[in-house]
Amino acid sequence: MYEPNVVGDWQEYEEHAGLRVRVHRLEAAEPPRGRDDAAAGLTYFRLRVTVENRGAQHFLVHLEDGQIDVRVGPDGEGAFIDWRNSQFVEGFDVYPLRRATAVLYAAGPEAALAQVDVQIQLRVDEEWTERRLWAGGIGVHESQVGARAATGPGSLAHQVSAFLRDQGEPGPA
Repeated sequence: MYEPNVVGDWQEYEEHAGLRVRVHRLEAAEPPRGRDDAAAGLTYFRLRVTVENRGAQHFLVHLEDGQIDVRVGPDGEGAFIDWRNSQFVEGFDVYPLRRATAVLYAAGPEAALAQVDVQIQLRVDEEWTERRLWAGGIGVHESQVGARAATGPGSLAHQVSAFLRDQGEPGPA
């Protein structure tokens, strides 16, 4: 079974040698150009998606609206994404040993932000990559996640994997 990444983990793309991506810096933050009226009563947060090229050739990378899906809470409800305040990677040549970062502002009910899932689908050189998932939450720091990212029973990665496995098993009919 495919297991999600933990926020802060790098994910490499085998079909594009040297290209990797990560979702990181998931934190509570107010948007720079003010709150959207549609987010009234919701708590804003920010995350970064970094694409890095460690290969020998350059890649044309697209990471725009519609390629990032953010879900919050145990039921996986869609977060409000503030497109006006977010910054995307729109057709950028990422040369060897270079990075490009998208900054996304989103909002959701404060009680649901302890569990945030981010799904990314890059477009590289006009080809779509497979979707990748990162799991994290507001208040869960990347340094703590890295220390607990082993497969022990108390780790966040283990908890996410167990939850997904339980959801995928058929229940009694």
